[in-house]
Amino acid sequence: MTQKSLVPYDPEKLARDKARVEDGFWDKLRRYARRVPFAEEAVVVYYCAIDPATPLQVRAVLYGALAYFVLPFDVLPDLVPLLGFTDDAAILYAAIRTVTPHITDRHRARARDALADTDSGDTGADASPRSSETAT
Repeated sequence: MTQKSLVPYDPEKLARDKARVEDGFWDKLRRYARRVPFAEEAVVVYYCAIDPATPLQVRAVLYGALAYFVLPFDVLPDLVPLLGFTDDAAILYAAIRTVTPHITDRHRARARDALADTDSGDTGADASPRSSETAT
């Protein structure tokens, strides 16, 4: 079985999406974590995206999905009860389905640890990792 190739990425869009995620991901997650049923998956995707071992095209897909989550406006505003995060979840789910082989147990473990730190009120670097992509 041959692996499907992802479409080429736009380096400028990747840079914009990455910057948007770095600027707003953890803040938005903290604000809405209890209302976002896919919070753990979003953090898993984040850790896969910042992993230097993740192929560049995969990172582009993931940063695009995360950037949509971070945007202050979208198709269904996040404040709409029950429906607000439906579009965000759909985009994230599509991204995950596209790159599933690249999401590792290590990414999942880091996400669980980060969410546990966030839930415990830890506001240190581990709870909102804006650290380098080489962090383990």
